[in-house]
Amino acid sequence: MKTVLVSGAGIAGPSAAWWLHRGGYRVTVVEAAPGLRPGGQAVDFRGEQVKLLAAMGVLADIRRCETAMGDQTVLGLDARPALTVPGAAWSGEVEILRGDLARILYEHTKDDAEYVFGDRVTALRETADGVEVTFRHGAPRKFDLVVGADGVHSGVRAAAFGPERDFRRDLGFGIAGFTAPNHLGLDHTSVMYNEPGRGVTVGSHRLAGKLHVSLVFAADGVEFRRSPDEQRALVTRLFANTGWEVPKLLEALPAADDLYVDSISQIHLDRWAKGRVVLLGDAAWCAGPGGSGTGLGMMGAQVLAGELAAAGGDHVTAFAKYEQRLRKPATIGQKNGKGSGNFLAPLTAEKIRGRNRAYRMISTRLFGRVFTWMTDRAANALEYRDYPALTAA
Repeated sequence: MKTVLVSGAGIAGPSAAWWLHRGGYRVTVVEAAPGLRPGGQAVDFRGEQVKLLAAMGVLADIRRCETAMGDQTVLGLDARPALTVPGAAWSGEVEILRGDLARILYEHTKDDAEYVFGDRVTALRETADGVEVTFRHGAPRKFDLVVGADGVHSGVRAAAFGPERDFRRDLGFGIAGFTAPNHLGLDHTSVMYNEPGRGVTVGSHRLAGKLHVSLVFAADGVEFRRSPDEQRALVTRLFANTGWEVPKLLEALPAADDLYVDSISQIHLDRWAKGRVVLLGDAAWCAGPGGSGTGLGMMGAQVLAGELAAAGGDHVTAFAKYEQRLRKPATIGQKNGKGSGNFLAPLTAEKIRGRNRAYRMISTRLFGRVFTWMTDRAANALEYRDYPALTAA
């Protein structure tokens, strides 16, 4: 049986493990974190992507954990309610917290794949019949193929294609997220507040006592690769003088064990495969918020495994066809995600007011249809297709 190493146990990695196992591969998944990552942003699925969830047998589990979000209140510059946006505008056909989705995918794959947590790829050397992989902690191993599904800061991409700086395009904004006590008493609703260059969105999902806090901020000159304590200090400094409920939210930072801080960036490569190594999801085409990256990463996993099965394991042919199918949808996602920072954290008071006017139009029938078309466009950019070799597995 052929072997494949999948780097990354977030969303795209376990999805690849599920489909590659069905394609007849013995799969090992390596993850740098010591365990599954909790929390994270809510991710939604629409149209073609929901067909994929059903085909994987995870849709029912996802629906049991869906956020079921209602309307969002958008505050004006005076911190008073300015308008309400219907929850359906953002949450698609089904929405789930990223951490819940990762857990579901792990549970559906852990019996058919080997998971190694707390380690990562540091070097790759391709031979005539495989790839010799060096790990930070574990002993070197050899695999027939390697899939880099380890995110925007992919170690596989760095080892096979070169340094991150050659492929990452920062969009001028950063994003942070953490969990805080629900002192606002929100119940399946969310609130957005902005000041120039700073955006705060809080929402309560399934767990009534918790708020998920998302912060977006102008980030020119900000250094992101820091220790957790330095990240807490950075977020505190950037939002120190912000009004509304932000000072109270920041009080929860010292106890937050799920803080995430990073730049809003995209990844652009001329090719996603090199020899026996191939990239998937954010490691290959990170689009940023609004780019339907989670759904496309999961669909890309099915295409990758399906093309390998259809090609009888010929990775050169399979990787080329995989990229042929994914390149256009990824480009659409990147186009959608490119303006996310400006939309979530407008740089001036006038731009905030303009963004809010756009929000109001979303609630109208005409512009609501246009907005739905725009959001569905990225989700439906790749048609779900069955691969007979996987269906019969």
